[in-house]
Amino acid sequence: MRTTHQTWSNHAATRRRHFCIVTETYPPELNGVALTLARLVEGLRLQRHAVSVVRPRQRSGHSTEHNDRPIDTLVPGLPLLGYKGLHFGLPSGETLQRRWSICRPDVVYVATEGPLGWSALRAARRLKIPVFSGFHTNFDSYSRHYHAGWLRPLIACYLYHFHNRAHGTLVGSPDLRDRLQAAGMKNVSVLGRGVDSRLFNPTHRSAVVRRMWRATDQDRVALYVGRIAPEKNLALAIDAYRAMQQVNSRVKFVLVGDGPLRASLQGKHPDLIYCGVHTGEELAKRYASADIFLFPSETETFGNVTLEAMASGLVVVAFNYAAARTHITHGKTGVLVPKGNSRAFVTAAAKLANEPPSLAEMGRGARDYAASLDWQRVVERFATLLISALDENHGAHAPVADDGFEGMLISS
Repeated sequence: MRTTHQTWSNHAATRRRHFCIVTETYPPELNGVALTLARLVEGLRLQRHAVSVVRPRQRSGHSTEHNDRPIDTLVPGLPLLGYKGLHFGLPSGETLQRRWSICRPDVVYVATEGPLGWSALRAARRLKIPVFSGFHTNFDSYSRHYHAGWLRPLIACYLYHFHNRAHGTLVGSPDLRDRLQAAGMKNVSVLGRGVDSRLFNPTHRSAVVRRMWRATDQDRVALYVGRIAPEKNLALAIDAYRAMQQVNSRVKFVLVGDGPLRASLQGKHPDLIYCGVHTGEELAKRYASADIFLFPSETETFGNVTLEAMASGLVVVAFNYAAARTHITHGKTGVLVPKGNSRAFVTAAAKLANEPPSLAEMGRGARDYAASLDWQRVVERFATLLISALDENHGAHAPVADDGFEGMLISS
């Protein structure tokens, strides 16, 4: 049944719909895309929408049914080189067409652009099911970090062609939207991100964790959380740490996460503290037990860890783009440096190494700001964007305006 845009807006949160999420990655896998999608799926289900998930079969994965939700669809996949434990889905267009012909979703959201995502996009279009895409990963930027920079133009061309076949594309920040639209991507809308400020909270600061790091109350602890991989620019974070040591000998650098560079970094920099992967409350304790968060990556589409660090009361040092640009006020809730200016990043980190009063004030400001960024509003925005595709009277390709939501992102 079709109705007007105004009616959809009034009932978007209460009218039950069936959304299908197609993704190459999903928990228990640990990465920003998987965790973001899990939040969106959980939020939609709490709003009483039916949500099915199409994903590659994981090692321990199996199809489950909860209450009256559609059974998730598991498709064949192959290991993704360089990403331990992750699989990319093989093309599954015929399977999805059969599945969706029997249990037709109202809207399909394709979160990843691999072979599975491409086949899902084609299947949805054939069945005339509205389909949105998500731009969650800068695969074209990643190519130069994996000795395949010559492929970057081809990857970029594929990505833009892929996303322009959807009704619209959802991104995490206004600056990414502007960059993609300037390069030719159509109908790009800002979805944004939230943070669990009850989990990521300064109250989780742990004397036990700091003792594990051999850090006293007088020591400064710099932290990095994420994948230990070439695209994360960790060499710059280590340069910043060395500069901090020159200012204050009582600085330590802790890395939480794993990845292909971990072994080589441990060999070259044995004085760094390598914690491995942590989740849940154990991760929250490590955030809250540090003082400064170094985020040197220049390849993010958002950077969920930025909000997690802010919610934990840390001062984030980051380049001025993505989540940092949207959510950090320089000098008040964190420190921003021009993207690409490595020297400015190192200088900013070194300056913080010996300024406890400034750290405390900015950390409180970061926490106060991040506490307002709940996932519920993001989920409501997600549902509204997806439902907008059902409004025939305003055109299947008309995106929802970003103005009001973007204002909330920046001012809340």
